[in-house]
Amino acid sequence: MNTNHTIDPFPRRPLGRSVLQVPQFGFGGGTLGDPDEVISEGRAQQTLATAYDLGITYFDTAPWYGLTKSEHRIGYFLRQKPRDSFVINTKVGRVFSRPDDPASFSQDRWAGGLPFQLRFDYTRDGFQRSYEDSLQRLGLNAIDSLAVHDLDYKFHLDDDGVNGCLDQLDKGGGFDWLLEMRGRGEVKAIGAGVNQAEMIPKFLERFQEWDFFLVAMPYTLLDQPALDGAFDLCGQHDISVIIGAVFASGILATGVGTDARYGYMPAADDIVDKVRRIEIICERYEVPLGAAALQFPLRHPLVAAVIPGSNAPQKVRMNLDWILTEVPQDFWDELKSEGLLRRDAPTA
Repeated sequence: MNTNHTIDPFPRRPLGRSVLQVPQFGFGGGTLGDPDEVISEGRAQQTLATAYDLGITYFDTAPWYGLTKSEHRIGYFLRQKPRDSFVINTKVGRVFSRPDDPASFSQDRWAGGLPFQLRFDYTRDGFQRSYEDSLQRLGLNAIDSLAVHDLDYKFHLDDDGVNGCLDQLDKGGGFDWLLEMRGRGEVKAIGAGVNQAEMIPKFLERFQEWDFFLVAMPYTLLDQPALDGAFDLCGQHDISVIIGAVFASGILATGVGTDARYGYMPAADDIVDKVRRIEIICERYEVPLGAAALQFPLRHPLVAAVIPGSNAPQKVRMNLDWILTEVPQDFWDELKSEGLLRRDAPTA
């Protein structure tokens, strides 16, 4: 029997065992760091205003996004709103400072990045510095949750790099600092943002008291490697999951056009072919590809929220339209029968 299901985007779900509950549809602030396109401050503020006016009240940001630009933009907007009307998460692990030679400073990651030099620091002192800097950029004296950012192989390359950072988090006192912050009530929940599923077991080997993992890429409509044990471990420890990069950095929102991106790079041929096959099924059921991408993760019981990014008001509206689109159960069943979605991925 073909049953349609509509998702209500705004009910709150708890983060692990913490006291914090978050709306299951939020706003990812990475795009407001101008990764590929420089937008005006006016457009950034209009984007945030559109989200807030439509009922989106969960905002995620980080010092890394635009080399502090995202925090500036989101903070400028939110500090004009009642503090109890929104939930905000930011991250620790990078500290930003004035470059030694400002005139010659350059970076190639963020099209509109601000002129500040970063260093990774997962120690107690590094987290304290990062946290205090974030509060000042945001213009807020309290935030709701903190996540350790990008302690993984994407940024630290190999076992030596990753284990060295885990040692900072452990022996350098970074994780104890997070526990103390939560224990004092300065933040309500603590987590870690990861780009690779294999980092979840590595974190849990040393530290079990997380409230959430913010997962970018390992659980999307295209790929679900987090089902190979990582999510099971989260369930065993009562840890929630927040899904970032829900569009796999682009292609699940844009489709297979000429500039399709996957994993923050031009999409490879096999990825393009798989998305094209998914699009054929989307057309048959009249389900937008973006709607399927946004709704799929929320069908997993561990997933507390998805946080798609936007850098224009019309993109915010489109994301909300997609989350409200009715998707028949037969659609998910056909993706599985065609080998385009893992059979063990929850879709009920």
